[in-house]
Amino acid sequence: MSGPFKRRSSIKTLPAMSLPVDSMRRASIRRTSIALGQQSGKTAGQQEVPWDILDRCLLPVIFCHATAVLVSNALNVLKIWEVTTFTLFIWFTIVTIGAVLFYHNLKVTAAGKAVLITGCDSRVGSALARQLDEQGFTVFAGFQNASTSSAAEELKEVCSGRLHVLQLDVASETQILAASLYAVEHLPDGAPGLWAVVHAQSWVALGEIEWIPPQVIKKATDINFIGPTRVTQIMLPLVRRAKGRIVMVTSGLCRVSSPVRGIHCGLLAALESQAECLRKELKSRGVDVVVVAPGELTSGSSWLSDQHIIDQAKDMWKQLGQEQKSEYGEHYFETALRSLEKHTKAQEVDLFPVLRALNDAVIRTFPLAKYTPVSRKEKIQVFIAEYFPRSVYDVIYS
Repeated sequence: MSGPFKRRSSIKTLPAMSLPVDSMRRASIRRTSIALGQQSGKTAGQQEVPWDILDRCLLPVIFCHATAVLVSNALNVLKIWEVTTFTLFIWFTIVTIGAVLFYHNLKVTAAGKAVLITGCDSRVGSALARQLDEQGFTVFAGFQNASTSSAAEELKEVCSGRLHVLQLDVASETQILAASLYAVEHLPDGAPGLWAVVHAQSWVALGEIEWIPPQVIKKATDINFIGPTRVTQIMLPLVRRAKGRIVMVTSGLCRVSSPVRGIHCGLLAALESQAECLRKELKSRGVDVVVVAPGELTSGSSWLSDQHIIDQAKDMWKQLGQEQKSEYGEHYFETALRSLEKHTKAQEVDLFPVLRALNDAVIRTFPLAKYTPVSRKEKIQVFIAEYFPRSVYDVIYS
């Protein structure tokens, strides 16, 4: 555990609350739009590494090299043309990269297409809803508490009449069914179904696995895994009619271990594995399944807040047994939870890479199977975790 923290009162004296992460850190939608449209283009946009383009171009470039070796040797052996492998590789690469970039940048027409987004209580969900509305999509924005949410009212004020605010808690079967009926009744003229369903609702269960109460594990499972699964099942007929796509937001934590977030890592890894299976199942049906796995440095501030961390710590400490309290001690317990505080200090412009990836997942004609809007440091860590022996990873990151 690491990170500088200000000394606060003991968790025993803090007010007891257990709040969904989506409702914790709610910035103004207008301010978010400014950050995305102006600051992001100047700051985050310049610093962001275009991992999606690199991922798409890497394999074709490797094939270009292999093809250049075979063709060069064949031409030289047959004495048809004496040309070096490097020259052919450059030619093949230029042509291939040009074709890949043309293919990569094709976009769908927004008019007449509808998108359902869950978790619009969060900065990510609300900003994506506004972004898609501005591009001409009909947007169904799902909120956990639509009737009392100031963010829902603000979103309606700044968006066009194409945006519809829905009461949609993914843990409620009734609300999912009601949302599907509403979507059917309010589809754009001529639309056969939903173009995309974006799973943006999330709830972070914090704490070492021994500390987390069963009801917290159940709530995290309902919101992060069972809920998205049911939304997908119920909305899939609409998506299949439009030959659209399912977009699932997971995390870079699926590939790296992270103490104090074991439950959250496990559930997101399960969701990502489910997405891979669903992609194969729906390939013949013309439905794309896209995973967007942001890193902590690009989206940490949208999922966590100081108050969320403190509230969960207070609730867990009360429910620990006396033996557990004696074993860990209050100081260790409090320090472990507050080690995540560093992820609550990111600026709003850090959302730019995440929203860019989500936007591409919806509007690209041929989306990638997975987008990874992460920092260079996180990309290196994930690469080492996936392709190096575990002992190497443990030496570097333990």
